[in-house]
Order: sequence, then C-alpha cells, then structure tokens
Amino acid sequence: MNPEPIGTRVSKWGEGPVWHNNLLYYVDIAGQAVLSFDPNTGEEKEWSVDQQVGFVVPCKSGKLLCGGGRGFFYLDTTSGETTDIHNPEPDIETNRINDGKCSPDGRAFGGSISMNKTTGAASLYRLDPDLSCHLAYKGVTNSNGIVWSLDAATCYYIDTPTRLVLAFDYSSETGELTNKREAFSTGAIDASPDGMAIDANGHLWIAFCHGSCVVRFDPDTGEQLQRIEFPCMETTACAFGGPNGNDLYVTTGINGSKDEELAGRLFVIRDIGVSGKPAFVFAG
Repeated sequence: MNPEPIGTRVSKWGEGPVWHNNLLYYVDIAGQAVLSFDPNTGEEKEWSVDQQVGFVVPCKSGKLLCGGGRGFFYLDTTSGETTDIHNPEPDIETNRINDGKCSPDGRAFGGSISMNKTTGAASLYRLDPDLSCHLAYKGVTNSNGIVWSLDAATCYYIDTPTRLVLAFDYSSETGELTNKREAFSTGAIDASPDGMAIDANGHLWIAFCHGSCVVRFDPDTGEQLQRIEFPCMETTACAFGGPNGNDLYVTTGINGSKDEELAGRLFVIRDIGVSGKPAFVFAG
C-alpha cells in the first residue's frame, strides 16, 4: 500500500482530518488555517483564522466547530468569520486547544496541549450542544487522538508523551468519562502517538509523529496488525473517507531539521481494505 500525495497544499503542520459530506476537512496548526479538499474535483479551500487551530469538526448548523489558541470557536464557511464560544484555559498562555472530535451523540471533545511541555498542565474538555464547557479529564500534557468504540460505550484517548492509549467508559446520556484504564502501550514504536481513527472492525489506526508511519492496532490486545510507512517523518493524524469509506487520509507536518520533498502534504491510501465512518457532527 503506497501513500499517494494529493492536492497542492503544503501545510506547516497539517492535522485533524475529518470526512463529512464528501469533503475532507483538516487544519494547518502553524499556518493558522482550516482547509477542505474535494477528492472528486481536486478543489481546495482555505479559511485563514487569527489563531493556531488544532481541530475542526462539522456542525448540525452547517458551520464548523474548531479549537485553538483561544479555546472553542465557530467558523462560518460562507463569510469566513469566526465566533468565540468558550476558552477553558484563559489564564494559561502556554496552552492551546489541540486535537478534538465529536462523540456519536453530538458532543465535542477537545484537549489542550502544554506548548512548553509542562507535565500534567493540560486537560481534555467536553463542549455540550448547549455550548456549556466541562472538564472531562485532567492532568495531561499533550492531548491528542480520541475516538469511540463502535457501540459508543468506550472512549479511547491519547496523551502523547505517555505513549499509552487509555480507555474510558462513556455515557451517551451525560457525556461523562469514567473507569479510566490502560488499553495498551505504543512504547514498542520509537515515536509519538498522535491522531487516531477507528475502522469498522473496531481496530485503531494511529499516526505516529516523528515516526513516518500509521499503525493499526487491536485495542483489546495492543497487537500491531498493520504498519504503513510514509515518505516524511511527521505523520500527524488519519481519517477514513471516500465514497465507500475505505480510503485512509493522512495529514503531515514539516520537520524543522529535515528537508523532505513531501512533508506537509495530504496523503491518501485508496481502498485500504476496511472502511470507517464519516465524522460525527456537533449538535450545537
């Protein structure tokens, strides 16, 4: 399986791909941009924002929900205007919202990153459809990949420096995460686990920053089932998409000390042999 670079965009730090309504949305964190790619036409769109932006998810209203330097905010794709919703850490200038996704029941989860790498200084937050913001899990350093099991009863979550995938019981009624435990360790791979997706078999696909790879795991055993190598070091996140949901899209970033021709490009692996669902939509 050979990753294929698509589109023309070279992102400083591409992240957070999600598939919605036949489009792939993702962000360029350092480039302060929200992006879309239409695989049918090749059309690319860019919405510049005035802050670093860590994730994007679709909303029921048709807008996009993002998380970034000032917390959670809406992006109107028609006007390009942004509207701040809530900043959960207004007094921590060295933190910003990083990766995030929506739960199957329409809540948004976004976690912060300590940009000066202070251990335990960041947290995972939940934004409910009524736009109230709640602490979901605290004491993390670099909040990253988050997905839900196929039955929505389990939430899998990565705090990158720990190199662990945690599992929580998830309540669709309240949005609460309980019964934290270690699902498995990714420590056998000498790289940093970053963004994550789940396939129709319940297997987890994790992009490894500094690792040039995406790896598929069995969450019950931690067994590595498949590994796909990439021609650039900073593989940051992945998402299933395409007309049949069986194309894997992967974002990448530019390593400051390496000269790589394809760094920062968006990649696709077509017909990867298993499918995944489109992004869940924020109900707010």
